[in-house]
Amino acid sequence: MKKQVIILSLFCLNLSTTNAQKNVLGFRSSENILKNEKTFDAQLSATRVGENIKLLSSVPHHVGSVGGKMVASEIAKVFTTAGWDTKIETYQVMFPTPITRVLEMTGATNYKAKLKESPLKEDATSNQADQLPTYNCWSADGDVTANLVFVNYGLPEDYETLAKYGIDVKGKIVIAKYGRSWRGIKPKVAQEHGAIGCLIYSDPMDDGYSAGDPYPIGAFKNDQTVQRGSIMDMVIYPGDPTTPNGASIEGAERVDHNDAINLLKIPVLPISYGDAAPLLKDMDGPVAPRNWGGGLPITYHIGPSKSMVHLKLAFDWKTRPALNVIATIKGSEFPDQWIIRGNHHDGWVNGAADPISGMASELEEAIAIGALVKQGWKPKRTLVYCAWDAEEPGLMGSTEWVENHAAELQAKAVAYINSDGNGRGFLGAQGSHAFVPLITEISKTVIDPETGVSLFERSKASRAASAVGATAKKEAYESTQYPLGAMGSGSDYSSFIQHLGVPSLNIGFGGEDEGGEYHSIYDSYDMYKRFKDPTFIYGVTLAQTTGRVVLRLADADALQFDFTDLHKTVKGYVGELIKNVDQMRETAKVENMLVHNKVYVYAADPTDHLKTAQPVAEVPYLDFSAVLNALGNLEKAATHAEAAKKTPDLKKLADINAKLFTAEQQLLTNAGLPRRSWYKHSLYAPGFYTGYGVKTVPGVREAIEQKNWKEATEQMDEVAKAIDRLAVYLEQL
Repeated sequence: MKKQVIILSLFCLNLSTTNAQKNVLGFRSSENILKNEKTFDAQLSATRVGENIKLLSSVPHHVGSVGGKMVASEIAKVFTTAGWDTKIETYQVMFPTPITRVLEMTGATNYKAKLKESPLKEDATSNQADQLPTYNCWSADGDVTANLVFVNYGLPEDYETLAKYGIDVKGKIVIAKYGRSWRGIKPKVAQEHGAIGCLIYSDPMDDGYSAGDPYPIGAFKNDQTVQRGSIMDMVIYPGDPTTPNGASIEGAERVDHNDAINLLKIPVLPISYGDAAPLLKDMDGPVAPRNWGGGLPITYHIGPSKSMVHLKLAFDWKTRPALNVIATIKGSEFPDQWIIRGNHHDGWVNGAADPISGMASELEEAIAIGALVKQGWKPKRTLVYCAWDAEEPGLMGSTEWVENHAAELQAKAVAYINSDGNGRGFLGAQGSHAFVPLITEISKTVIDPETGVSLFERSKASRAASAVGATAKKEAYESTQYPLGAMGSGSDYSSFIQHLGVPSLNIGFGGEDEGGEYHSIYDSYDMYKRFKDPTFIYGVTLAQTTGRVVLRLADADALQFDFTDLHKTVKGYVGELIKNVDQMRETAKVENMLVHNKVYVYAADPTDHLKTAQPVAEVPYLDFSAVLNALGNLEKAATHAEAAKKTPDLKKLADINAKLFTAEQQLLTNAGLPRRSWYKHSLYAPGFYTGYGVKTVPGVREAIEQKNWKEATEQMDEVAKAIDRLAVYLEQL
């Protein structure tokens, strides 16, 4: 790790960069904003970041806990002391915790799982009371006994492999590895294939002694570490599952959790690789394909197991208070234009990395902004700083707040800027692509504390170093814009952008902070200080980066939305879709040619007889012309909008700004995505089978992937209409 940092630092230092900035995007005069940013930076303290991480992770603080109330109170105290108008908004959300957890194997192997992480003398908070036990929130109650089947990572393609081996999981319990997708996808796919229970474990190949020294010697999982986590099917809708499309407030209409369509119906339990090893060792049946293997000292078999597995789970299904801390500084000129900043404060246990490291940075921003106000500065637009509760079980605190204030947010929210856990390494940013120039500019002005070059140059160096092939390396090296990622799910931005169409950003640092503490009792201050960000300097760097976004949006003369960049990005997405369909068509032609010529292929098991290739359905022609025409209209309209922002008429510019920040709402569709209408955005959504992972132009892309050509055509029409709506809206500026 250390050697890699030095090499990359030298590479970065050879890149030409300038830290000077004369003109700031969106400002007619840069003098005041640059002066404010310099004063802002001077208030930030790495020491205080560390102190707040230690304080706020000193006790377990899950939803509804004593520690959760203490953390919310301490955060509110920081905001209030810094001069913010602070309140706590409470929502009553369902949050089930375990009553019964039993996992045992009987027969050829007799084993009862420990289902407990061991306290360590090197980790001061690992032996505390009030720790949530190891479990997957939103598992169904269940008492099932069956043979076990190993399903690799539990993805749809893994079940295709099982089918080739003639193995059916119907009526079985499956065991899947963490990784390659969001955890909730694994039981979702298992349930779809008829499994009656699901176990999930972290294999040491991915996150244990094969990846690095296990904790406490190193940062990776030891044989008792378990990743807790929600398995709510958030791709259907996030938030409290008992109040779909409405806030969990007093008098809210609720559905029974057994009827909630985003909750699974089978029992699900996460286990350590220490508990998984005896179960996997008992497996019978075919040897698993080579790329299914892991780091345990066994031969991996698919199963079914020789012995029977008994899984029994029961939960309390209680409603608990979620405490959102909301702090406000009213705008001096445009009080009804809100810049919203957020990070969640609840953790599965102590949560030093996730989420307190990000929360500590947000608090630094609030303290520094408070100091600016005390020195006489007044933001033109209203600042709203939020500390969300109940994020971990399913983005509940933020989603309930958004659903409660939906109309006001669509009228007033200029942008939402999110962070979550933070670490050491490279800038990572995702968001609305009209923000590409803003993030590019800021990434070129904030200095990476480890290398002394800009965040942009360090990120570019990393991309160039990891790119495959000379052409890709050259493109990365010559890039002039930060490659802003698209937003999937997994953090509190989801309801803002994907449900309401509020332009959003998600910002954090990482890449040199690997480890296995995620959602375990070892996500502690001791772990964080040793392996994540030992000097807490990247907490300051995150505050500098997100703070600049807030300050520049708050005081901009012309809001920094550039829809020409959105156009370029969406044009690239559509180009990918066209290429994907063309490749599918060519593949189908080749496969059918093999059938016509009676070509034979090997079966899944090489000892089987040869089998003939089977015919596949032809891929029809898809007409992308409506989307391409809409993109042509958007290109012209976006260029027009950029020209309109240059008007010398300040009143006219104010009117333009008021329309610019609501423009992204034109990309929402009334019906939402097929089978999940809560998601309204036509360009960004979590994938139906990727969970956190994004699908761009999701309605069209997923229909193509599922070879649902009728739906692909229908969704293409919806996307074309949405893009045209945005084009018409921008032309009217």
